[in-house]
Amino acid sequence: MKSSIRAKKVLQKWSVMLILLAVTAVLSAASGPPKASAPAAKAPAAHAAPAHAAPAQHNNAPAQHAGGNTQRPGGASSNNRGPGGASSNNRGPGGNAANRGTTGANTHTQAGANRPGANGANHGGANASHPQTGAGHGGAGANHNAANAGNHGAAGANAAHHQPAGSKNVSLKGGGSATVRKDGSVRSVDRNGMHIEHGAHGGRTVVGTHNGARVVNTGRHGGYVQRSYVNRGGHSYYSRTYYHNGVYSTGVYRGYYYGGVNYYGYYPGAFYGAGFYGWAYNPWASPIAWGVGAWGWGGAPWYGFYGGWFNPYPVYASPAFWLTDYLIAANLQAAYAAQAEVAAGGEGASNQGGGSDQQSQGTNGGGGGSTQVAMTPEVKQAIADEVKAQLAAQQAQAQSGGAGGGQAPAPASNGEVPPALDPARRTFVVDSDLSVVSNGQECGLTAGDVITRLTDTPDADNMVNASVSASKKSDCGSGQTVAVKVDDLQEMQNHFAEQLSTGLGELAKKQGTSGMPKSPDTKTTASDVPPPPPDTSAAKTLQDQQQAADQTDAQVKQEVAGGGN
Repeated sequence: MKSSIRAKKVLQKWSVMLILLAVTAVLSAASGPPKASAPAAKAPAAHAAPAHAAPAQHNNAPAQHAGGNTQRPGGASSNNRGPGGASSNNRGPGGNAANRGTTGANTHTQAGANRPGANGANHGGANASHPQTGAGHGGAGANHNAANAGNHGAAGANAAHHQPAGSKNVSLKGGGSATVRKDGSVRSVDRNGMHIEHGAHGGRTVVGTHNGARVVNTGRHGGYVQRSYVNRGGHSYYSRTYYHNGVYSTGVYRGYYYGGVNYYGYYPGAFYGAGFYGWAYNPWASPIAWGVGAWGWGGAPWYGFYGGWFNPYPVYASPAFWLTDYLIAANLQAAYAAQAEVAAGGEGASNQGGGSDQQSQGTNGGGGGSTQVAMTPEVKQAIADEVKAQLAAQQAQAQSGGAGGGQAPAPASNGEVPPALDPARRTFVVDSDLSVVSNGQECGLTAGDVITRLTDTPDADNMVNASVSASKKSDCGSGQTVAVKVDDLQEMQNHFAEQLSTGLGELAKKQGTSGMPKSPDTKTTASDVPPPPPDTSAAKTLQDQQQAADQTDAQVKQEVAGGGN
């Protein structure tokens, strides 16, 4: 009997212990893991969030698992207040700037326009200690090797980011593809090795190849044909034959290979002596007056139209400022002629930005219309500084005997940086009509507008960010940040250098007249790579490509109107 009682008591004790153990286990499971392990649970967010925003995130912030900059566990920013974040002022888990919710809170925001999104264009994201490389805004992965440096959207979303909102890419039945704006107009076509670009304000550029030559139509009445020329000093040089309204001209361009892309930089056909470059660079003993009459601009339609935007210096303290006004005036003349050609040729603009300068503003009288504002003295000074920089570069080239001396910075690990990406060169004068995208909206720049390059490293679409410093049209106003192809920047730089060479020739003719001080010897010496004679077949080559582009455009427009893919 006593043995039975003892057995019952033991069983009761074991039952109580089992109940206590079960309760303890339930309470432990409900309380969750220790806080120290929370970052591990959130770590995959950098890979999960890009389902809608950043497919290439794996390559952009390799330190994300360890928190980017190692000073702060779980975050890449010095002000990170929560685990797992890659952005400044992050007060909650996940990878979104100023995001107070969970990691996936912004997964439905459009890539490229997502300022608070995961590792997007937040203003202080991962590796923000190098803000100038990530578009000056410190996007995630804003180190010097980031694949999307300068991209305001997430990595891998560049293609969508650089297209206007509402546009779409369609596959063409006969092969190739086209980009169509939301109003149904065709923005670009790629077919049979030919790329056709339609500007926001009208106009068309066509790029193709013919028998190994690069063929570029700019407008309906001009363009150039580029061919391999010579190899010298370890560099490849190319000749260009320009043709416009029946007139041929030639130039030489040095090849650059950088980041897997070929670029072509202008190479002077002749050089002045060191004394002339020094005279052109340094101030005169006293400023000189050079009115509109001396320039010969009085009564010119382009000057009356843009007179309210462009104000020549009242006096010139040095040849560099004289050359600055010369360059600005040359670009405005080109802009006026190009827009007149668009209007005469019936190449109407899309609904994205209105018509040409004359169409949209010509009824407002002189000065280019009421929507224009004057180019600021600061912008003109930036152009003057670029003039002086290029004068110094040409002088260095002349003294080094050519072979590319002074034209570009030191070689990089993946090639030689083209002049357009030289960190010392930031100011660019637009040389022809150019359509760009800012915050999802397409806008048009025209010749004579000025942009400032913000970033040095091209993104996956070979684009860098730039700020609009001066614009004659309100749709692409000053202060907007736009993405620009490096190829377009390089052509701006080429045109600037070409115009500077022409301007130096005019300066040499006019020195010692109309109150301008006399210069030292103005003789020139042919460069080590002088330009060849014009390729007289260029006109026919350009005409053939123009006709092929007309046919392609007609086919694509018909297909798009019929509901293409």
